[in-house]
Amino acid sequence: MYRLSNLAAITPVAKQSINGESATAPRSDDRSKFYLHPGQLFGSPDGYAVTTILGSCVSVCLWDPLTKIGGINHFLLPTDIGDDLGSSLRFGDLAVRELIEEMLDLGAEPHQLRAKLFGGACVLEAFRSRENHLGTKNVKIAREVLDAADIPIIGHDVGGDRGRKLIFHTDNGSAWVKQL
Repeated sequence: MYRLSNLAAITPVAKQSINGESATAPRSDDRSKFYLHPGQLFGSPDGYAVTTILGSCVSVCLWDPLTKIGGINHFLLPTDIGDDLGSSLRFGDLAVRELIEEMLDLGAEPHQLRAKLFGGACVLEAFRSRENHLGTKNVKIAREVLDAADIPIIGHDVGGDRGRKLIFHTDNGSAWVKQL
């Protein structure tokens, strides 16, 4: 599990699952930019434009309109496959729960959280005839965890057969998607 320091409420933090490292995004007077890699999550009470690229992977964007705190994750697989790597943000069941926890740690109000869901495409033609491909499984686990936490999904762009470029603004909850 990843924990933030006592400065979590004022310091935007990007988390990644590789070796448990944490990285702090750069700050500037304008909306700062941050690129989110697979297996990471990012949350901030400040205005950031977070960009990521999705194929079968899924990103959950959370935003609290009252506190203006936003966060996003990028996961690759729905659940841990038992590879003994320990808990990892590469897995949707953990990544969505950790994003919710991060938002609450940053000061978001649990009953105010709103979600947007992106990704889950089937980018490999050989698997497109399958009804339950990896992208579908990733979307399903995200919906299940959000539903269990009583967080409504207010927007989504999921499925299909093309990747997406996603830009999420943490301060106002807006998101832009471009198909690739």
